[in-house]
Amino acid sequence: MPENNYETIQALMASTTPEELHRGLVLVKQEISRVGSEDAKPLFEMVSAIFYIDPLDHPELVPIIDEAISLVVGFGDWVIPILIENLDAGDLKAELAIGHALGRIGADAIDPLVTEYQAATDPGQRMFVLYALGKIKSPKIVQAAPLALEAARSPDLELRDTATRAIGKFIESIPPSELPDELLAAFIDTLQINLADPSPGVRAKAVRSFGKLAKFGFLNEAQRAQLKSLCELVLGIDENFEWDRAFA
Repeated sequence: MPENNYETIQALMASTTPEELHRGLVLVKQEISRVGSEDAKPLFEMVSAIFYIDPLDHPELVPIIDEAISLVVGFGDWVIPILIENLDAGDLKAELAIGHALGRIGADAIDPLVTEYQAATDPGQRMFVLYALGKIKSPKIVQAAPLALEAARSPDLELRDTATRAIGKFIESIPPSELPDELLAAFIDTLQINLADPSPGVRAKAVRSFGKLAKFGFLNEAQRAQLKSLCELVLGIDENFEWDRAFA
């Protein structure tokens, strides 16, 4: 990379204005086209630094963060292990952005993420791996179903919460014909257990994931009727008029 190009991009990427950051990302795209994605690691590092911008402090930069995520995906599969390693960055906003990036990479990220989950011992690390897996829109995500089932029974609240949500996200991507009967039964059993979870957040996500099972054609008529009764119960519109405050 010519030195002046590198310095220009670096200066633009250090800005806090949307216009200059966007211009920097455009120059990064041009430079990738010139040198090739595999020789562009310094550019990747500059772009991924945008993940650390706090969108709550700088809502005007949300479109820039999204643009940076899409650009990182375009670098190619060689960024997958780097992104997974940075899932343990200890910075929530960066970890969420990395999860989105891995999700957009798609099916190629599933096996590395599953391997990372199995190797991890920290519930927080496992939580972000499941978050990233939930962003992947591919029928192949069925490979990760056993991980979500395991985590949905975890004693760790955050991991259990994320896994209960992930089950619903997986359901969005798996055709009914490609979900084995034993996994479907395990999804239903696990969600039924989590409907009585002490955490309102987990209960709410269990209902939402159950709703996705119905929406995407995984439940028979009897199961749909049971789910309807459940929803009436938690919303307080059944004969008891007692509602779950998780759904305020």
